[in-house]
Amino acid sequence: MSNVEVDVGSWDAFRDAATAVRKAVFVEEQGVSEDEELDGNDLEAVQFLARDDESPVGTARLRFPEPTVGKVERVAVREPYRGDGVGAALMRAVEDAARDDGATELKLHAQTHVEPFYQQLGYETVSDEFEEAGIPHVKMRKQLDG
Repeated sequence: MSNVEVDVGSWDAFRDAATAVRKAVFVEEQGVSEDEELDGNDLEAVQFLARDDESPVGTARLRFPEPTVGKVERVAVREPYRGDGVGAALMRAVEDAARDDGATELKLHAQTHVEPFYQQLGYETVSDEFEEAGIPHVKMRKQLDG
């Protein structure tokens, strides 16, 4: 996994780097509209940024729609870094932060093509397929151990 490190911070701190990764993955690669991608929820979220040396290669965010339930959103890894452990490192950081903030459960909307990735991390599919931003998704959940 080269020299990838995951940092936890605020939208103000990570805005430029996280936006660059999300634009590359969601807007340019997957055709999601920029308006839909930047949904106004970033200020209230804990932000995660994976860097290879200083270069941003992955990102995610965590919000708390309920006090003990975290919602993982905007998980994105630049194409050359996929399959290299970056996504798993991001998710470990998200789960650790969620536990630290009192969450007992995480939920997320996974694009169906990455459903197996989340299943390997212990997430279970809890919905039928649905469409979000023109892309097939499923709802997934994971109970966090203390």
